[in-house]
Amino acid sequence: MGNRLSKIYTRTGDDGSTGLGDGTRVSKTGARVEAYGCVDELNSTLGLTIAAGLPDDLAVLLTDIQQQLFDLGGELCMPGARTMSAADVDRLEQVMDQFNESLPPLKDFILPGGSPASAACHLARTVCRRAERRVLELAQSEDINDESLRYLNRLSDLLFVVARVLNRLDDGEEVLWKGGKLQQSTSGN
Repeated sequence: MGNRLSKIYTRTGDDGSTGLGDGTRVSKTGARVEAYGCVDELNSTLGLTIAAGLPDDLAVLLTDIQQQLFDLGGELCMPGARTMSAADVDRLEQVMDQFNESLPPLKDFILPGGSPASAACHLARTVCRRAERRVLELAQSEDINDESLRYLNRLSDLLFVVARVLNRLDDGEEVLWKGGKLQQSTSGN
């Protein structure tokens, strides 16, 4: 276990830098800090989703995912570290397949919303997509665990499915996209 914080503020970041897990000081605007910051934000949005009131099995699932996201944040904060594995990705796929079995097939795009819990889950899904983009951006310049990217990709898919499940459990209607105004330009403008 790492050091315990007895004091929350250190003043060491007042110059715009922060310390990585290996002690290296980097800019707070760096790609690595942005990546683990987005994972932290994702973890917080999952907390918001859980607080919206979920059935016990979904609350346990998302809490377990929060634990894994904390590990992922640590992995990203420590250059060269590896915590996420193919088994973690496989577990998300298995859970997603189980939940998806009870859902009707999608014939239309759905808008984020429905019940408060479903809307919070959709918010977590979009934050997850951003975290995935930030980790991918980091991977373009530094060595990153490929399983971490796969995990975030599958997690966003799982959160979409969970949002649909939550709407069904709350007798909420999925809000379908009506479309119509989006047209492809043929003039080249």
